Amino acid sequence: MEFPRIDPVAIGIGPLQIHWYGLMYLIGFVGGWLLLRWRAARPDSGWTKDQVSDLVFYVALGVILGGRVGYVLFYNFGKFLDDPLWLFEIWTGGMSFHGGALGVLLAFWLLARKFGKRYFSVADYAVPVVPIGLGAGRLGNFINGELWGHPASVPWAMIFPGDPMGVPRHPSQLYEFLLEGVVLFLVLWIYSARPRPAGAVTGLFGLGYGLGRTFVEFFREPDAHIGYLTGGWLTMGMLLSIPMIILGAAMMFWAYRHDDRPAPARK
Repeated sequence: MEFPRIDPVAIGIGPLQIHWYGLMYLIGFVGGWLLLRWRAARPDSGWTKDQVSDLVFYVALGVILGGRVGYVLFYNFGKFLDDPLWLFEIWTGGMSFHGGALGVLLAFWLLARKFGKRYFSVADYAVPVVPIGLGAGRLGNFINGELWGHPASVPWAMIFPGDPMGVPRHPSQLYEFLLEGVVLFLVLWIYSARPRPAGAVTGLFGLGYGLGRTFVEFFREPDAHIGYLTGGWLTMGMLLSIPMIILGAAMMFWAYRHDDRPAPARK
């Protein structure tokens, strides 16, 4: 298939340029904010619309700051040692999901303290909308023609304009959009529509994301400056995602084993 050449700049007004990738972040935050406000309107939600606005603001900071720090530490620490100020050059690109996830976990803790809520009351409420941002971000990667997959002969393989080899490749960004965005959102949104044990929704997110990301890593080219870590198959993305699978499954097991919710009344 022919790669749809889309100008990475969505809006250009003189020297002001708004890139599609930046708009994807905005779509993720606004989409999550709208859905969480919709759920907050339910009588039993335990959330107000003002609290949702604060939640999204804190999460946005966690994503941006944690994503940048994570990329620098996990994927390009050598460059940081050579030029520590590069950490602040966000406009040069480079964000890490796993770093952003740690930033978001910290944001949940701060919000829990601010609102006087339990940690998992905040986390379980927020994580169902996180895949909206993940999916939008992967569309941004696709528009930029970056983070492509291995050479492939499948009918939907594409030649990316920045590929020095100029060979058809898996559009792994779209695979991640489907698994990390669409599928994970539907699973979490449906699962969280009913009350669940504390920590179960968050655990399912970790399990689901880790499985999806690890699967796609088998089709995605590793970062050029890192390559494979061992065996010609283990990537940094896998190394960071496998603990999420283990921890997510353990959290769900723990949540149901320690479920202290009152049993439903018999009719």
